Amino acid sequence: MIGQSIREYAARGLLIHRTFASGGGAMLSSLWKNPIRPLSYGLFLLIPFLTAVFFSSSNPFSASSSFKSFSWEKSEIWSARRVVDWRPCDWWKTGALAALPVRSNGFIRVDCYGGLNQMRRDLCDGIGIARLLNATLVLPKFEVAAYWNESSGFADVFDVDYFIHQTRGYIEVIKELPKEIASREPFKIDCSKRKGNFDYVEAVLPALLEHRYISITPAMSQRRDRYPLYARAALCQGCYNALRLNKALEAKGSQLLEAIPKPFLSLHLRFEPDMVAYSRCEYPGLSSTSLESIEAVRGDRKPWTGEAASVWRNRGKCPLTPKETAFILQALNIPTNTTIYLAAGDGIMEIEGFTSVYTNVYTKSSLLSSKDFVQMHGNTKAAMDYHVSINSDAYIATYFGNMDKMVSAMRALKGLFKTLALSRRDYANYTAQGLWGEELAKATWKAHREDFVMGMGTALPDCFCELRL
Repeated sequence: MIGQSIREYAARGLLIHRTFASGGGAMLSSLWKNPIRPLSYGLFLLIPFLTAVFFSSSNPFSASSSFKSFSWEKSEIWSARRVVDWRPCDWWKTGALAALPVRSNGFIRVDCYGGLNQMRRDLCDGIGIARLLNATLVLPKFEVAAYWNESSGFADVFDVDYFIHQTRGYIEVIKELPKEIASREPFKIDCSKRKGNFDYVEAVLPALLEHRYISITPAMSQRRDRYPLYARAALCQGCYNALRLNKALEAKGSQLLEAIPKPFLSLHLRFEPDMVAYSRCEYPGLSSTSLESIEAVRGDRKPWTGEAASVWRNRGKCPLTPKETAFILQALNIPTNTTIYLAAGDGIMEIEGFTSVYTNVYTKSSLLSSKDFVQMHGNTKAAMDYHVSINSDAYIATYFGNMDKMVSAMRALKGLFKTLALSRRDYANYTAQGLWGEELAKATWKAHREDFVMGMGTALPDCFCELRL
């Protein structure tokens, strides 16, 4: 027992020493949060404290910071011992499960809309659907989107030959249609608005058998766990083992990755005008420029008011501001001198609220030549962020969207587990309860530590299985 107590308090003393050495400035009273009754233990604890006071390069009592040090003892979020990890499930990693039928029911092209990561999500679903319907998959169509400043197709982003090779045995993929079909447009079936227990076999297979060539836009909220295992295996293999950036983009991504000082954290920060407008949330204290940008794209999405606004925010529906993001990162004890790559689109509002605290921030525009950056379309920029994020030392998402789900899954596939999605719901509920300053930071730390330890939000359950450590 005594030996165990000594080890525990030695660790406590070392933590205090590290806090002061990094300019944390922890209050002297924090030493007595859990007082050690035996005098010998107290002296043992005071040794690293006194060392820190007199020999640290920064005086803990005069260090200035926009965020006061906490009086409880904690370490960086990544040091918490994980209880659960996510790993690729054996049932799809070991093989295709079932041989492909000799005869195909026809050809399916997946029509993908939106940004790169939304289109990638649709393609993943389309792979599973094509296998479910025993269809041959035609290379997908990436729709031209003026809103995203986008005109690139599938081959402009991904390695086509690699995709076909990696999906062999799981599903048949072709580059070109047979001549008797290539001259006509596919019969279009839009499933994107359908929800609930949507049955592709019942709703789509008859049209496939009749027309032999169809295009589909997959349903947005489909239960993939209802697919037979062979269809789910095709989806998992196609989504996580077959989509590789083409050689040109991979080279550009590697160049960008090489330019970032190591180690670094990739932060996917979302606070663009359209996103805020779509969320229907209001934020006090925004600049007039930000308010004008939001109003310009709001349309008929008027913000919630009164009790509805409070309920909406407490459900975690409101994006975190850059300033709130900086506060949470500090609460997680991520040092303010951390090298951060900002994986974000154009037009992030109120970014000064973050960069005034975390000053060592890099972006695509700061690392690439102006010519390279200007020539990039939306998909290319998103591909760069994706490549950097799946290879970063740590990854944090402020809004667990399509990119975050894909990045976290790929990081789990690569064995990179310093991955975390910030909880908008917890933060909103704590502030609604009146917590602020140190109390808010402490509650935020505990909630996110629990998420990290339990592996919450770090992989997609469709293709990944929990591993108890």
